[in-house]
Amino acid sequence: MIVMKFGGTSVRDKEAVERLIKIVCKNSSQKIVVVVSALSGVTDTLTMIAQHAAKGQVEEAINLTNGLEQRHLKMAEELLTGEGLLLKEATETVKQLFAKLNEIVRVISLLEELSDMSFAKILSYGELLSSGIIFRAMLKSGLSCAFADARNIIITDGKYLKGEPQTDLICRNVQELLEREFLTNDVVITQGFISATAEGVGTTLGRGGSDYTAALIGMAANASEIQIWKDVDGVHTTDPKKVKKTRSIPVMSFNEAAELSFFGAKVLHPATIQPAIEKNIPVRVLNSMQPEKQGTLILKDELVHENGVKAISFKENITVINIYSMKMLNAFGFLTRLFEVFGKYGISVDLISTSEVNVSLTVDSERSLDGIVAELSQFAIVSVNSNKSQVSIVGKNLKETTGLAKRIFSAVSDYNITMISQGASDINISFVVNRSDLTPVVSSLHKEFFE
Repeated sequence: MIVMKFGGTSVRDKEAVERLIKIVCKNSSQKIVVVVSALSGVTDTLTMIAQHAAKGQVEEAINLTNGLEQRHLKMAEELLTGEGLLLKEATETVKQLFAKLNEIVRVISLLEELSDMSFAKILSYGELLSSGIIFRAMLKSGLSCAFADARNIIITDGKYLKGEPQTDLICRNVQELLEREFLTNDVVITQGFISATAEGVGTTLGRGGSDYTAALIGMAANASEIQIWKDVDGVHTTDPKKVKKTRSIPVMSFNEAAELSFFGAKVLHPATIQPAIEKNIPVRVLNSMQPEKQGTLILKDELVHENGVKAISFKENITVINIYSMKMLNAFGFLTRLFEVFGKYGISVDLISTSEVNVSLTVDSERSLDGIVAELSQFAIVSVNSNKSQVSIVGKNLKETTGLAKRIFSAVSDYNITMISQGASDINISFVVNRSDLTPVVSSLHKEFFE
């Protein structure tokens, strides 16, 4: 059994969905779970709808929902022409979902209050709409297919906008679902991103969570492979939008992929790799627009033998916080006190560099920054540098690669480097540059290692 996840660009229009169905049909010799995202751009529009509603701007919000409704009705008609019953079902489902969405929007607009619970409910409509249409298009194509509501199988805690998966419940639910549905069907289609609490209250896995859904289902079902279908042919040596001459990486390790994801690569959701690692399930990243391409296969570390630089990732907008205190000298507990402040505000630190009296660290969110600085300033001198970017060189056994540091920093010698972090990981060397220098820095590094 394999899990196939198709992102927003892979389901954005009639042609994309038809390619999706061809890909599924080609693999129909084995059981398949298909996980689909909302149509491209829909989640962003739903976010705008929620924001308008929260401000009491009901007319603006309803105008956006009407536009989305017409887009989905048009797609249903294009995909299901000639299939009277399936088209009628799809059309009625779309209209019912938008009637409920408009009710929610009006209530929020009246109250001018948007709770996390309401926001999560609004965001869920994108996946419910797309999956209902694609399910019926699969039936039209002759696939033996069942529809599953992800909120019945992907169970999280009560964090509405970024729920923490409850893996024991997920494993039980997924196994029961597939045992039942695969008796009479070859394909089960469900939604990415959306989930629910054990009590049935809607939650989400956070933006980009469709990859996570696929990995959780793959883990629960002991899948032979998890396939992530996107609009690029695998994981590239760096972001193709930043550098022109990138190339796909044929094979990489779980650790390399996880490090790339954490340090900014957008091909995979950062949490995707963990469930696959737990069950040692290969993950393959493929291009839905060019399915014949090889893509990238991600395997357990022992099966990947190639050392050296594999890719360059980056976070474009980060903040560097410098903490200076003479109290650090020969003092116990200073770092504990420091990180307790970040833990209090729920802010994750990416890079850290220390000396006897100074700590420099990076964060990729300025949320709660004023409060953090205020508390740190009670026992240290604090300075904040914004408009920085973090660049990470990722590969296997970098510590053992002779001359690597010389190649890296010679390639970027024309640019100011404000912080370097190396040693904590054998597969990552990271440093900080001015945000305005990011593109030429990444281009220079890519030319040095891949061109």
